[in-house]
Amino acid sequence: MEEKRILVCEDEDAIRDFVVIHLRRSGYDVYDVDSGEKAIAAWKEGRRFDVALLDIMMPGVDGTQVCRFLRDESSTIGIIMLSAKSQEMDKVNCLMMGADDYVTKPFSPSELIARVDAIFRRVSVSRSASEQESELIISGPFRVDLKSRRISKDGEALDITQVEYHVLEYFIRHRGVAIDRRTLLNKIWGESYYGDDKIVDVNVRRIRMKIEEDPSNPRYIKTVWGFGYKWDEE
Repeated sequence: MEEKRILVCEDEDAIRDFVVIHLRRSGYDVYDVDSGEKAIAAWKEGRRFDVALLDIMMPGVDGTQVCRFLRDESSTIGIIMLSAKSQEMDKVNCLMMGADDYVTKPFSPSELIARVDAIFRRVSVSRSASEQESELIISGPFRVDLKSRRISKDGEALDITQVEYHVLEYFIRHRGVAIDRRTLLNKIWGESYYGDDKIVDVNVRRIRMKIEEDPSNPRYIKTVWGFGYKWDEE
């Protein structure tokens, strides 16, 4: 059976215990800590995780700092933030830092597990990519290597997360086609995704910052007003 390693970082004991119990029931190997300092220390000590579940608001080193640290350390780890409804700006900031998703408190066990499972599936696909047959997709200056699951522009590898890879790959595969936000949400995050379309816009904005010479006047990912986006390779 495939090992499913997850880090849970939450300072409230009741919430952490609730999360840990349901993750273990779903087959996850859980390592839980009650502070951001302990989460970072665990990684530095050599522990590795497929997914990290991080509370945004914690004393000392908070979830946003742990998110930034983990994303700098790994482009493949899945990161999900736990947030209160009042922390709307913090959610966006975490997504811009490299988080893959967020879950708003209070949440049900089924919602939590569905979100974690969706992230883990993407991580698992990336892990097994080396076993797949090599294939390239080329669009203008971009090369998508389906074996290594990396994308380069003008010969230089892009520093992107796995979610960003999936979004870019989908765009490039469907170049010239207008794609609505809901389709992107279903294809990348899954049809059972509980969140809203906002996560699509934040990821597109983040990708533009990495691939466009002028993100405010994009050349490749064009906005189709009132609908979604379109990849234009010119």
